[in-house]
Amino acid sequence: MKRRIFLKGSLAASTIAVAAGAGLLAPTRVLAAAWPEAAFTAKTEADALTAFFGTADAQQSDQVTMKAPLQAENGAVVPIKIMTSLSDVEAIAVVTVKNPSPYTTSLQVTGSGAGGMYSARIKMGQTSPVNCYVKAGGKVYMTSQEIKVTVGGCGG
Repeated sequence: MKRRIFLKGSLAASTIAVAAGAGLLAPTRVLAAAWPEAAFTAKTEADALTAFFGTADAQQSDQVTMKAPLQAENGAVVPIKIMTSLSDVEAIAVVTVKNPSPYTTSLQVTGSGAGGMYSARIKMGQTSPVNCYVKAGGKVYMTSQEIKVTVGGCGG
């Protein structure tokens, strides 16, 4: 390697490191939304929903569907997919009823025209109903499915 190229690369890398360390490269438009700490620390499903959505009232809807395995081989990694045909989706949340902390994962949608599809891998400690909630147009809708776990995930 040529000495001149090495020195230029080292100078550029150290300049970027100093700027990042000083906080000059903080991307203000890409920072994540506030973490819903109250929802994640809630010990009941109703408390978690109230903390995240502002209400625990939800109505069953056939416009919200969940694709998940009926039996998960490993509770540490259970794939789920939530889909909705509702318009104006504001947020999606997943609650695993029998987990020590039932609030499992969520997504807040910003802007208009966003689709209502969310896919994640959740952790389950035991066989449990999994409830998926979608807030659209100011109302909360839900669907539910029981997933059987053969090998423990969280705490098992």
